[in-house]
Amino acid sequence: MTGGYTEEAGLWRNWLINSVAGEPSKLQIMYGLAGERRLSEFELDWLPGYENSTPVRIGNAAYNQFQLDVYGEVMDALHLARRSGLESTTAAWRVQRAIVRYLQDAWQQADEGIWEVRGERRHFTHSKVMAWVGIDRAIKAVEQFGLEGDLATWRRLRETIRNEVYERGFNQKHNTFVQHYETSDVDASLLMLPLVGFISPHDPRMIGTVAAIQDSLVQDGLVKRYHTESAEDGLPPGEGTFLLCSFWLADNLALQGRLDEARALFEQLLRLRNDVGLLAEEYDPQAKRLIGNFPQAFSHVGLINTARNLDRAGGPAQDRKQ
Repeated sequence: MTGGYTEEAGLWRNWLINSVAGEPSKLQIMYGLAGERRLSEFELDWLPGYENSTPVRIGNAAYNQFQLDVYGEVMDALHLARRSGLESTTAAWRVQRAIVRYLQDAWQQADEGIWEVRGERRHFTHSKVMAWVGIDRAIKAVEQFGLEGDLATWRRLRETIRNEVYERGFNQKHNTFVQHYETSDVDASLLMLPLVGFISPHDPRMIGTVAAIQDSLVQDGLVKRYHTESAEDGLPPGEGTFLLCSFWLADNLALQGRLDEARALFEQLLRLRNDVGLLAEEYDPQAKRLIGNFPQAFSHVGLINTARNLDRAGGPAQDRKQ
């Protein structure tokens, strides 16, 4: 991270410091293009939507959701920026320590999760793992950069979260991690567990999870986010395969040493790009076309990460956990 990249990371960090203002509970999962905090949602029920894809909504009610994973993502981004050469500041570390204090209690709460469900809050396994990431990256900041922190307390908390995930977020009978503590279903967010360093990709529990996802969520080689029939996501059942999740599967296959399968999936995903090389959020294997938000940044981030993971050892899937 040099030159303009470092400058951009610094500007984002400054915005974050001002936005949070020492109160992590103020951190939202999304903001408007001009930094708006209020994104009130309403439906335009007189409009049919593109090809009758109702409901047509303005705004996004998810801005007001509690998503535990966001705190881990922020801590991970700040750790990566520091590792990449962005100079530490007292204000930035103060915000990170405030996030850790917040997570000490908040990690035990149910949330709406990475997929922004609109039903009952759940104890999502991915959310708990990202809380673990938040604490883990704070510990690494002390260990690797000599910053001040309560290592003993943080290490105990990190271990407590890990143990609960192993106990409540894992189904012994099926040898898989589960979407949330109250189900035996898997979902694609579980593919992130080895990518953030929570568990080895070679651990039998993770191998079993990948196998279960391939068995129940893969259609024509591509990955669906979750079982929409049982989800409370505010949408009719059924959706296309999610391209970011398909890149995550390729990353897991690569980490497991299944390089031929990983490359085949990556090349399949590349063939889905349009005439100028862009991807949407999803792909409909039946209609043979891209669907959903277009172009989708998530899909392109996944493409870049997987390309680097396949190109050389020490790609993002291995580097992110350092």
